[in-house]
Amino acid sequence: MATIAVKGRAPKTGYSREQFGQAWADVDRNGCDTRNDILKRDLTAITYTNSTACKVQTGTLNDLYTGKTINFVRGDKTSSAVQIDHLVPLSEAWQKGAQQWDEKTRTAFSNDPRNLRAVDGPSNSSKGDSDLASWLPKNRGHWCTYVSEIVHVKATYGVWMTEAEHARAREILAGC
Repeated sequence: MATIAVKGRAPKTGYSREQFGQAWADVDRNGCDTRNDILKRDLTAITYTNSTACKVQTGTLNDLYTGKTINFVRGDKTSSAVQIDHLVPLSEAWQKGAQQWDEKTRTAFSNDPRNLRAVDGPSNSSKGDSDLASWLPKNRGHWCTYVSEIVHVKATYGVWMTEAEHARAREILAGC
């Protein structure tokens, strides 16, 4: 936490998802896109759409945000039950330093497994681009891990925190 700068948010001016490169790129060049890499990492009892063990068809998520077990089934009406959360949302990062990065760094950040987690879809939607000062998972038992992961990502990439976010992170981590 000591290495993370504390400043106000910069304007959202110029932000778009496209500033962070191709969504779910295959940045590690393993033949699978980042979304499927994260599903493969975070789900259990996985089946795949084909023999390449790349595109996840079904699986079970023990959701850290809600504490619930969620069955994932790929499909137009079912895939949204499990979404991939950017622990540090892209638009938040844009307002706290990422607008100064080059495209390569923004693409790496967007696809960095340390900043990604498969989670309950409605929880991810309610989080939006909120930071720690304004959103935490319902599952209080996961707060220490959630906050420490965000602190690690922000320290790694030089994403700053607002005073309110820094205070909230200190408060939570002091109780861990």
